Amino acid sequence: MSHTSSHPRVRPAGKPATSLQHAAQLSVIRTGAMLQDDFERMLAPYGLGGAQFNVLRILRGAGTGGLCRNELRDRMLTRMPDMTRLLDRMERSGLVVRTRKDEDRRMVTTRLTREGRQLIDSIDADAAREQKRRFRSLSDTQLHALIDLLQAVQRQP
Repeated sequence: MSHTSSHPRVRPAGKPATSLQHAAQLSVIRTGAMLQDDFERMLAPYGLGGAQFNVLRILRGAGTGGLCRNELRDRMLTRMPDMTRLLDRMERSGLVVRTRKDEDRRMVTTRLTREGRQLIDSIDADAAREQKRRFRSLSDTQLHALIDLLQAVQRQP
């Protein structure tokens, strides 16, 4: 769908976007918030939020070696100002375990516990259903185009 008017309709109320770039930015932000809200609702029955799900997903991908806090923080989808506190809560919940290396006590590695691995594995089907539901109106070609366009924006300095 293309907008040819000088003021694309992207906001239900308030002033129109001041430029096409502004309209695009608003649309991306609004869509991202909507996707995140829907995904958080899907995660609620599991007792997780999006950040915790993301940590579990990242640690599963890291394998048995685990990751240090800074590596985890750098791989998160959203900025996490207090990764240590998040990991503290997840450790108390039995989802992750942290160990210090004997040779460098400052180096702490975080790994999934068996419970954490079982939880993230149990969410996979619901997560896939939610993603398919949200993007069901787009063809594979449109999805590839969307990904390409968003990556082009992400590459801008």
